[in-house]
Amino acid sequence: MVHAAPETTDAGAVAPGAAPVCNRFVAGDNLDVLRTLPDAAYDVVYLDPPYNTGHEFAYLDDVRDPVTGRAGRHTAWTAMMRPRLEEARRVTAERGVVLVSIDDHEVAHLRLLLDEVWGEDNLLAQLVVNLNPKGRQLGSGFATSHEYLLVYARDAATCVLDASTPDTVDPADFPRTTDDGRRHRLLPLRNTNKKFNPVTAPTLHYPLHGDPVSGRVSAVPFDGAVEVLPVFGDGTPAVWRWSAPLVEQRPDDLLCRVVAGRRGERVDVYQRDWLHPGRRKKLRTVWLAEEVGSTDTAVAELKDLVGHIFESPKPTGLLRRALATMPPDARVLDPFAGSGTTGHAVALLNAADGGSRTCLSIDRDEPVRPGSRAAGAGLATVADVTRLRLRAVAERVGGGYVEGLPAPVDAPVVE
Repeated sequence: MVHAAPETTDAGAVAPGAAPVCNRFVAGDNLDVLRTLPDAAYDVVYLDPPYNTGHEFAYLDDVRDPVTGRAGRHTAWTAMMRPRLEEARRVTAERGVVLVSIDDHEVAHLRLLLDEVWGEDNLLAQLVVNLNPKGRQLGSGFATSHEYLLVYARDAATCVLDASTPDTVDPADFPRTTDDGRRHRLLPLRNTNKKFNPVTAPTLHYPLHGDPVSGRVSAVPFDGAVEVLPVFGDGTPAVWRWSAPLVEQRPDDLLCRVVAGRRGERVDVYQRDWLHPGRRKKLRTVWLAEEVGSTDTAVAELKDLVGHIFESPKPTGLLRRALATMPPDARVLDPFAGSGTTGHAVALLNAADGGSRTCLSIDRDEPVRPGSRAAGAGLATVADVTRLRLRAVAERVGGGYVEGLPAPVDAPVVE
């Protein structure tokens, strides 16, 4: 059942005619709510479903066959997830992505299911997230310290995800400085991948002309220059990474110098790779707790905001890194909102970069588990947990908060 009350403003809500409210919340079964949403309405869908581990907080986290109780546990979990992933795909824009958190219990089944529903050609990454750097010490076996984040595009050809960040750019990686103070590093202009060679890329095997004294490089001869052909370290022919026209367009980005190779000194050509404002670096597929936070830091930030009311929230750093790969006006949807980390992360990102992201969070309006921290804090339902955090985010971070589904675009305006 969907409990979508008439739209109301709440703590921190913005005035009519202002920027869109950052955080919106709907209480109800996520599948029911998903089915009411319009096609292609969201750029990012983040799902943090129950991991089917046999533990429970608010969601039943032990999906088993209703008849046998044991057999078919994975099948039952997959059956629960399939329609939600299908609806998630329907409401995702052509430029958008789905991000799904999961651990080892269901990652294999989830990967196959996503391949089927979203298309295996649309897999962008299976990220390893180090949320517990100390490792889980209880039980037998290895001390598990990671989870996964599966990333699929709605359509890989039109997806706008940028898998890079300025946060991991280290100025120490650019040790050289020009006379005018510009920092840079030197990269070989020759292609170091042996798959690219005069046979596979014949147009990129051509002579350049360089002066190792002045450093000047050109595609055409000039006084004082020597001819330079691309070679691998063993002396076998290689190819350049740039075409001759590009060399002529960017001569200041190149440097000729003498290098010591396996076969003695030789003249080679390098690219000046500049450290400039806005420089970005490709994200690795392993995200460390020191970069995105851990379960411990997630508990601490939630405790600082509203108290210790949720056993295992996600750190906002994880969601902020993931969401920052998409445009700053991204429309975000979280059908398994839990403690409201995604909405919190969206508000923090907007505050940091001036973005206009919005987030629709969905959670179930059913009782929390007796004895849980949420129950001890006087919260009656799972939805109350999400509400409490998002209201607190609106008050502390800004961006506003409303409840209820957005009105249809063509709905009449009521004066």
